[in-house]
Amino acid sequence: MRASSDLDFSSDGEKDINYRRRLRTPPRETFSYDEGYYHKRRDRKSSSDSLKNDAMSRALNQIAKSHFTRWIERGRLPQQFSQPTFIMYNGRTDRVEHVSHFNQRMAVHSKNEPLMCKVFPSSLGPVAMKWFDSLRVGSIDSFKELTQAFRSRFVMCRRAPRPLASLLSLSKGERETLKTYSDGHWEMFNEMDGDFDDLAISTFKLGLPTEHGLRKSLTGKPITNIRQLMDRIDKYKRVEED
Repeated sequence: MRASSDLDFSSDGEKDINYRRRLRTPPRETFSYDEGYYHKRRDRKSSSDSLKNDAMSRALNQIAKSHFTRWIERGRLPQQFSQPTFIMYNGRTDRVEHVSHFNQRMAVHSKNEPLMCKVFPSSLGPVAMKWFDSLRVGSIDSFKELTQAFRSRFVMCRRAPRPLASLLSLSKGERETLKTYSDGHWEMFNEMDGDFDDLAISTFKLGLPTEHGLRKSLTGKPITNIRQLMDRIDKYKRVEED
């Protein structure tokens, strides 16, 4: 009876030892498939993230590159500089007249080459901006080079005369901003043949709502030329933007 008991105890002990051995089986052997799958997924995710970061870096580097040479790019804006209002170039009007208009509006800063170069793109509409964005990096070293490149690109563009009725029909919409209304007015004015400065001033005022502050200002303090009108518009645009 005792031998049988010892035999049973020995058998139970061997089972217990085998069970504990299985518990001590290294995880690498037990879960090799799951771990390998995890590593593959992690490697694929790392590779995907790396490609996304590379693409983003290339895009940011392209944005950071300037079309101007270093000395132009390093130029600083003068203190208290207030950008004037320009007639936006839409790719269809006379490019020589556009440059002339820009020079007139920037006459006070004409000796500041970096400023003239950096501000000029703000007078360009979407079509012309596509041309500007396509310029080679570091290819523009002066305002003269910039305007020459501009004139060469839009050499076929000439002013297409607009009928006088086009200007007379303009009016500021209820939800339209002063900037949008003035940009449309000057674009239309720029496409007309003849000396219509006085008409442009009166039609701009009449196109404003009667309760608009700028209309009241133009009525109370009349102006005599286009430049004065643009300066008055700039003043009220700043108020609207604030």
